[in-house]
Amino acid sequence: MLTTLSFGDARAHHLMAEQQRELRRLYQDTDERTEPFDPATLAGGVLLGWEEGGELLAIGGLKPLDHLGTQISRAEIKRMYTQPGARGRKLGRAVLDGLIVWAREHGLGEVVLETGDLQAAAIGLYESAGFKRIPNFGYYVGIENSWCYGLELNIEEG
Repeated sequence: MLTTLSFGDARAHHLMAEQQRELRRLYQDTDERTEPFDPATLAGGVLLGWEEGGELLAIGGLKPLDHLGTQISRAEIKRMYTQPGARGRKLGRAVLDGLIVWAREHGLGEVVLETGDLQAAAIGLYESAGFKRIPNFGYYVGIENSWCYGLELNIEEG
């Protein structure tokens, strides 16, 4: 079941750490693969998870980036991850769809994200949800194997 998590949920922190370990193996390095991240930066955004029987199987968050006055206008999808044993069940898609719904309901105009060039499943997920490649932004500018994507939310779905 898709659920909203607290930013301090220990299970979510565990999955975020697992995600980083998996990326280190994939890219054969010891550095964190994305910008330094503290779940507290999601304040004003949301952290969603797919939970079954008290076990957290998938997560993803929205980190506010830009504001128009007091309203968030753009957010970044962060720490999308599904436990390896739960893959192939479209749980990542359920979390992604939930983040997009939340963003629309809160009046955001755009969501953006970064993924790596070796993450074919993630790229396929984002592109199938309508995300388009955009120039690298923020922390990711100049990082060749980082691919950034954006989804305009003010366009009516067809």
